[in-house]
Amino acid sequence: QVQLEESGGGLVQAGGSLRLSCEVSGRTGRYDYAVAWFRQTPGKEREFVAVVNWNDRYYVDSVKGRFTISRDNAKNTVYLQMNSLKPEDTAVYYCAATPLFSVGYDYVRAYDYWGQGTQVTVST
Repeated sequence: QVQLEESGGGLVQAGGSLRLSCEVSGRTGRYDYAVAWFRQTPGKEREFVAVVNWNDRYYVDSVKGRFTISRDNAKNTVYLQMNSLKPEDTAVYYCAATPLFSVGYDYVRAYDYWGQGTQVTVST
């Protein structure tokens, strides 16, 4: 079993920055898992934000140039650095992991393990 724990959410003004962390632990905290960030607002589907798999990184178009995903293998932690935040970035952010990275990396069903989520609120 793999556990994921997010942290770093909060309230920030538009244009500001936050860094989210996702610690991967449990039976295996292996660095070769692909780890992604998704976000969700009330009444909407969970949306893919970014994923890191070895040296590959992919982002949804709306965050390209503003968000950066990275990982610290020594700490079994994946980060999402969010800059130039906009009110439309407001959501609960979830991290997710899978040992089997695939071309469907932007689909919720591609991931086996999920964290509980952390709230990010961007005010105008």
